[in-house]
Formats: sequence, structure tokens, C-alpha cells
Amino acid sequence: MTAPTRPSAGDTAKQRFRALFARHYPAIFGYAARRVGHDDAPDTTAEVFTVAWRRISSVPSEPETLQWLYGVARRIVANQQRARRRRDRLDAKVVGLGVTHSPPPAEPVLEALHRLSDDDKEILRLAAWEGLDPADLGSSLGCSPTTATVRLHRARKRLAAALEDLDGGPR
Repeated sequence: MTAPTRPSAGDTAKQRFRALFARHYPAIFGYAARRVGHDDAPDTTAEVFTVAWRRISSVPSEPETLQWLYGVARRIVANQQRARRRRDRLDAKVVGLGVTHSPPPAEPVLEALHRLSDDDKEILRLAAWEGLDPADLGSSLGCSPTTATVRLHRARKRLAAALEDLDGGPR
């Protein structure tokens, strides 16, 4: 008769990852879809969970897990955007033309958001689209809740100013 075996560390890591994946996949997929579009969202989400699997021992426990995953997703999306911009510049050089493509006019809020810095866009999206509070924002952005609150306030002010510029005056 064989003695019962204890689960190995690998089994525990697999179980933790499976639970993490099942619980947070929809939120991370939604985040990715809103940032990179539905076509690229599966690849972005897969990359986030690949990082989570590789670093499973350093993934924080609940309730901080989702904010940690948002932080990973934010960095992956930023890397993808930088790579896309590099490809666009290279394409422009190869063709011998400057990049002159401009997106079609968008709703005023989206147009104003487009005019903001990447950091401002990200904190506004995390607060509005993902519904994160200051503590969760701070955790996702790697700063204190107070710093996240100040950054969010400033980003909102810059968004309001950008909207005013679009309208041609104060609201």
C-alpha cells in the first residue's frame, strides 16, 4: 500500500493559476479589448496570463490580484503601442512618405481624450472603464492611493480643458 502523497508546489501553483485565470479572465479581456480592439484582445490577454503564470509565486493574493493583472496588462499594451509606432515609422521610411494618417473625427470626449498624454488617458480609463477606486488605481499604477487621487484629479482637469478647446470656450 502506498502512502498518500502531498500536492507538490507545482500542483499548488497550477491550482492557484487556474483559479486566478477563471476569476479574472473576463475583466482582463475587457480591459484589453477597450485598449487594443477585439481582434488583438485575445493575444494581449494571453500575454498577461503568461506573465502571471511565470510569476505566479509573486502574484499578490486577493483582493490585490486584479489590480496586479491590470498593471501587467497596462505595461503589455504600452509595449504593443510602442512597437506599433515603430512599425508605422519604419513603414513610412520604406515608402518614403511621412505618416500623415489621421483618425476620422470622433465624439468630442474621445477626441479630447486622444489629445491627452498616455499617462492621463490610462488613469482616466482605469477609473472610468474599469471602475477602480484610488486604492486600486494606486496598486495598478505602482503608486500610493493619494498619488493616484492627485493624478486622477489632474487628468480630469486636463480632459475638461481639452473639451473646452474643442468647443471653443468654457463649458
